[in-house]
Formats: sequence, structure tokens, C-alpha cells
Amino acid sequence: MQDTHVDFFLTQKASTIRKMKIGFTGTREGMTKRQKKELERLLVEFLREGASEFHHGDCVGADEEAHTIASALGYKVVVHPPELAILRAFCAGDVILPKKDYLQRNKDIVDSTDVLIAAPKSGTEVLRSGTWSAIRYARRKGGCSHD
Repeated sequence: MQDTHVDFFLTQKASTIRKMKIGFTGTREGMTKRQKKELERLLVEFLREGASEFHHGDCVGADEEAHTIASALGYKVVVHPPELAILRAFCAGDVILPKKDYLQRNKDIVDSTDVLIAAPKSGTEVLRSGTWSAIRYARRKGGCSHD
């Protein structure tokens, strides 16, 4: 996979860092090397600030890669699996929630976390993209910064 950009979108609700829950969404094509490195840096930083949980959508690609990074760092991992098994990664999290359709699952990830880290395929917004749908929903729920 080519390293053409490191587009991460970070949304945060107005809450304290203590016991922070981190949500993640990304492309099923996986993250670039730079995105993986930046994700690890952010997760280490959030751990130092008291973060405890990491939520993801259990799809192949970026979710699966992020799961591996968060698990290795010691996060409690909460899996929000999709109904359709065809693109599911079947990650073994600490908590596995009931399966839901993709869009509702993405909303649940945003609603149950304080911060959403998104690693889209492109830095340009795409309409028919689950990752971008989650970013748009998170933006409506609270502020967004582009790193």
C-alpha cells in the first residue's frame, strides 16, 4: 500500500480525558504505514492521559490493524461487529457487542466513545463511505480537528 497521505480525523466530545473511551473507523483496504504509526502515537498519548477503552467496527483492513495496535498497548477492546460476515475480521475483543448493520454500528461507536479516530482512504470526503459517514456523524455530535 502506498503512503500518499496520513489523513486522520479526530473528533472529541467535551468531556474529561480521565477514563476516556476511544473509537476508531477506517477503510477496509487498511491503513498506510504512516497512519499506523500515527495511530500508535495517539493511542500511547491517550493512555498516558487516562484512556481505557478502544472501540472498533470489526471489519477487515484498518479496524483489524487498529485492533492489533490497541490490544498490544493494553486497551480494553470493545468490538462492534457488522451483521454481514463477508468483510468481518472476527477480532477477539474483551467485549463483543451484538451485530448491527454498518451505519448503526458506526453511530454506536461514535455514541459510546469520547474520541473518534478516523483513518479514511482519502483526505477528500466521499459520500458512499462508511468511514466518512462515521466522520460526518461525529462532526455533528461534537467538534472535529484534522491532523
